[in-house]
Amino acid sequence: MDTRALLGLAADAILVTHAAIVLFIVLGLVLILIGRLAGWHWVRNPWFRLLHCAAILVVVLQSWCGIICPLTDWEMALRSKAAETVYEGSFVSHWIHQLMYYQAPPWVFVVSYTAFGGLVLLSWYMVRPRPFRTSSRDEPGLQKIEHKAK
Repeated sequence: MDTRALLGLAADAILVTHAAIVLFIVLGLVLILIGRLAGWHWVRNPWFRLLHCAAILVVVLQSWCGIICPLTDWEMALRSKAAETVYEGSFVSHWIHQLMYYQAPPWVFVVSYTAFGGLVLLSWYMVRPRPFRTSSRDEPGLQKIEHKAK
């Protein structure tokens, strides 16, 4: 396999990773809210919730500072070295444009990211995560199951 093909594959791997992070952020909030209604205990996992909040916080801070995500920069650098087509702007704005044929000024994305970040913070209070020190044995539902098993 030649160098250009390897660079293209590396760029694709970064793109897939980037898409997975975006899906984690967006679907994470949706699943947290559904989980509240459905009584799913895993949506209260403090590590999941902390990682979810940290991920959107990074996105919001990057947008406020006018910084393009490093994943986008790395992907574009690899595509350029592989002599592939590159795009301008942020990953999300590019793909929103591609998927919806919508062009918006950067401030629209800053406001959107900030509003979504606010929803994630609101979900922290609406669907409180378990404390970090709580083990799974301290879950009320598990105590009932263990009690019935005796």
